[in-house]
Amino acid sequence: MFDSKLVGQPSNDATVRRASSETNSVSETRPSIVTHDRRNDFDVTNTVQVSSSAAVRAAVQEIFSSTFPGASFDSLWLAFYDFERLFTGRFPGYLGCDTTYHDQQHTLDMTLAAARLIQGYERSVEPSDRLGPHRAQLALIVSLFHDAGYIRHEERDSDYRNGAEFTMYHVTRSADFLRRYLPSLGLAKDTGVASMIVHFTGYELDIDNIELDDPRDVICGHLIGTADLIAQMADRCYLEKCRDRLYREFVLGGVAVENTRPGEYKVRYTSGEDLLKKTPFFYQQVSRDRLNLKFNRSYRYMEVVFDGRNPYIDAIRSNMTHLIRIIKSGDWSQLRRKPPYFLGVMASAKDVERLVKSQLSSYKGRLVESQHPLFMPV
Repeated sequence: MFDSKLVGQPSNDATVRRASSETNSVSETRPSIVTHDRRNDFDVTNTVQVSSSAAVRAAVQEIFSSTFPGASFDSLWLAFYDFERLFTGRFPGYLGCDTTYHDQQHTLDMTLAAARLIQGYERSVEPSDRLGPHRAQLALIVSLFHDAGYIRHEERDSDYRNGAEFTMYHVTRSADFLRRYLPSLGLAKDTGVASMIVHFTGYELDIDNIELDDPRDVICGHLIGTADLIAQMADRCYLEKCRDRLYREFVLGGVAVENTRPGEYKVRYTSGEDLLKKTPFFYQQVSRDRLNLKFNRSYRYMEVVFDGRNPYIDAIRSNMTHLIRIIKSGDWSQLRRKPPYFLGVMASAKDVERLVKSQLSSYKGRLVESQHPLFMPV
């Protein structure tokens, strides 16, 4: 996308070597249950169609009911209904999902992962430490709306062209949405907690500084933050989506190229391939700092659900191994999957491509390579 002479291109060899040696560092090696014939819009076990709200709702209801026998699923059922309306443009006042990476499939995949983590956690801890049905229900509702901040409001956001423009502060917008929405489910008293734990899915607040009265609410944050990361990185088409979709969202959101001062632009990513070249470093950082430290290795609770195995970590490891092989060979044609879109504004894919081309061509001035090129791809 850019003249490479304008932007320094540091070698990624050392990072690739480190990432290659660390692809097994997130979790102990277990027998894999990830199937080779996995469909593009199915979960890591190839059993749940994560592009279907009804399919994910049924799977989550089964998990919830077995974990909390006799607990009502009514509020969660309504939340799934409203999630689908919001993302398809049928929720009053909202235009629907037009972000091609952060689409309906991502949120549904993440919510299913969160339900599984909650189930694993509840099975692992003493009764006094368990979340219980109400807190678990709230965590799952927050999961469903953790990316609501990308959805444009037809009046308040009339000056914006695409939801990706909210990238840098979409979690704060999601928190605002939850504060307005939860009272409609009879959960007005939970708005304070919900608007804080949603920030565990983003980077707008330092999660070490998030203060909550009950440590179980922090656990909820760890679980949904973990689910958000591992679900998307385990997506069968994660690499293609980063290259072809996430990069474009980063352009529109002012992440790929930042206008730091008049006539000068800080470049983090020159193209979708450049984003992927820097992803092994992201993998190292996120596995060590976020998943292991900040979220206290909460991904381990998947092993309780899957008899000692973790299909999400297996799929992530497979994606990273494939990416490292491609970076070393330089053969980007190996990324040839064509995942479908699940949007509420059907013309969004073409609109995004047009908007990105227009924005990139508008940069007039000096392009400077960022000394901190990495922005977490979430």
